[in-house]
Amino acid sequence: MSGADGVVLVDKTAGMTSHDVVARVRRLAGTRKVGHAGTLDPMATGLLLLGVNRATRLLTYLVGLDKTYRATVRLGQGTVTDDAEGEVTSAPGVRDVEEQALHDAVAGLTGAIEQVPSAVSAIKVDGRRSYARVRAGEEVELAARPVTVHAFEVLATRPATAADGTAVLDVDVEVVCSSGTYVRALARDLGAALGSAGHLTALRRTRVGAFDVAEAASLEAMADGVPMLDTSDVARRVLAARELTEAETAEVRYGRGLAPSGRDGVVAAFAPDGHVVALLTDRGDRARPVLVLDPA
Repeated sequence: MSGADGVVLVDKTAGMTSHDVVARVRRLAGTRKVGHAGTLDPMATGLLLLGVNRATRLLTYLVGLDKTYRATVRLGQGTVTDDAEGEVTSAPGVRDVEEQALHDAVAGLTGAIEQVPSAVSAIKVDGRRSYARVRAGEEVELAARPVTVHAFEVLATRPATAADGTAVLDVDVEVVCSSGTYVRALARDLGAALGSAGHLTALRRTRVGAFDVAEAASLEAMADGVPMLDTSDVARRVLAARELTEAETAEVRYGRGLAPSGRDGVVAAFAPDGHVVALLTDRGDRARPVLVLDPA
């Protein structure tokens, strides 16, 4: 197993950090060379993509993929972390939220938006993680950044009473968004848009690009072996493909350029037998290798 290369689709359970998952897969796969393509918060469940051995070099091209989440937003309470992990900082409560008002608030958070990330996040402020500054008692104000929420759909609503007696409304949603979007921040901003407060009580990532959580396995199911997607399969799913001749394959394996692909961005180049040889990008009048996965 230690020599195998590939991408592992893990269905993460709640309570584990993404680093915990990486450490476990390192042991299960018998290799230190394991990395992930984007973290999940400890309270979140669902799809985490890991690269093993040479497939770690593909992770750069997986990090930026769009993602889909199922989540529950609790309207009526805000927390320091914008999710259920943090202490409640405001509890204005909600009584009745009209369906149209909820629809309008969700619509206002859909599309290309400027989002202020949650203060308790891994973003660095003057060299220190924002969450470390917040936990040290500092006030942290992060700058808004552009993100895209492709879809924000309300699936169900349920009136409830929080543990402190606050009247709240739990809203089940599905969010399709660009990489870098904080669903916790969407929960916070949805509450604010409705004149109250909001935080996330559940979060599950169901899709990353072309990869679905239905394909993933739990860590417990990997006790007898770690299932991996072949690097060629991953490259074909994520990138535009260019089929090479035997002569072109030989050139690319030595890091040499080819005639241009005529496409924007990075292209996966495949040998005649179907395995990925390199990733190419057009530079001027040549397609140049940016990563040779199968060198001579």
